[in-house]
Amino acid sequence: MTTPLVEMDGDEMTRVLWRWIKQILIEPYVDLKTEYYDLGLPERDKTDDNVTVESALATKRLGVAVKCATITPNAQRVEEYKLKRMWKSPNGTIRKILDGTVFRAPIIADGITPYVPGWKKPIVLARHAYGDIYNNVESKVGAGSSAYLVVCDGQGKELSRQLIHSFDGDGIVQGVHNTDASVASFARSCFSYALESGLPVMLGAKDTISKTYDHRFKDIFADVYAAEFAEKFNEAGLQYTYTLIDDAVARIMRGEGGVLWACKNYDGDVMSDMVATAYGSLGMMSSVLVAPDKKYEYEAAHGTVTRHYYKWQKGEETSTNPVATIWAWTGALAKRGELDDIPELTAFAKRLERATIATIEEGFMTGDLIPLFKKEGVTPHKCESREFLYKIAEKLQ
Repeated sequence: MTTPLVEMDGDEMTRVLWRWIKQILIEPYVDLKTEYYDLGLPERDKTDDNVTVESALATKRLGVAVKCATITPNAQRVEEYKLKRMWKSPNGTIRKILDGTVFRAPIIADGITPYVPGWKKPIVLARHAYGDIYNNVESKVGAGSSAYLVVCDGQGKELSRQLIHSFDGDGIVQGVHNTDASVASFARSCFSYALESGLPVMLGAKDTISKTYDHRFKDIFADVYAAEFAEKFNEAGLQYTYTLIDDAVARIMRGEGGVLWACKNYDGDVMSDMVATAYGSLGMMSSVLVAPDKKYEYEAAHGTVTRHYYKWQKGEETSTNPVATIWAWTGALAKRGELDDIPELTAFAKRLERATIATIEEGFMTGDLIPLFKKEGVTPHKCESREFLYKIAEKLQ
């Protein structure tokens, strides 16, 4: 390697897997160079979360990052880790700095049967990685209070004031935002990815209820598509469809897959977990943030696997699925090889992916996949996490 990867370490069981994956599957084969940032919760607390900002800025500088799963603390975590405060989601902070779109796709292995039997092809979920509740302001509201949406110009002059609600009793209020530029960038990313992948695009929102906010997504997507992509889609035999989000869910559930589903930030957060689980496991979903200036951050789509971590702390072995975390590393290594013109690095990443899939297809897998595995002539064997990684290493060799 010439240019380093930005390496963002994480929390709990995925932090343990992170170290094992490097030791067993990457460092014996790759002259690995990384610029390391510890995004584990204790270090974020120690640095007042500045380490998260620094890692995002390093990604803008170096172009490719690989990120371990991290904890977004709630009140219970504040007490458990004795934190100074309830720090924001590191993913939210990084995505706010990089902007762009999160693309999540299922990792398919022969013998792993989706919970939705009609799904025959991958569903790629494109999640807008800016705005909505991830960059919200919110407050508790006392009885007798009124909340307003107030817009001012650049000099602070009030332009409009709308009553949100007058509270007879205690309540809560929240404000969210987005920008035309970010939504347009989201649209371009979706249409470009779809052309490269040969997939039709479906955007779902709720413009019948949200007649300004969600309707703006609908209008911007339509404008970008008509001006920049309609002709290319026609030539490729692809379609772009807008529909209400509830209809989009129905279409996804009764369809066979083979579509790029564009979702607003919160919708994408929820639906990506649904799609990943329905394909087999949250451990079988790849995830990459693609910024408008072609910076890339690869990560697993799941959390830190807290329950397994508590078992591991007691000295017990766990059967934690590392596949999505392996794909974070292979995605970053392949992209680094592509950008730096190191075909051997990209080829190694693809070889590691093939070795991982072959290991599963031959019947060696973690416990989450056992109930889903049905392949004639193959009896599944439950592997502990390190055992599974060593099985993959055997394939690599």
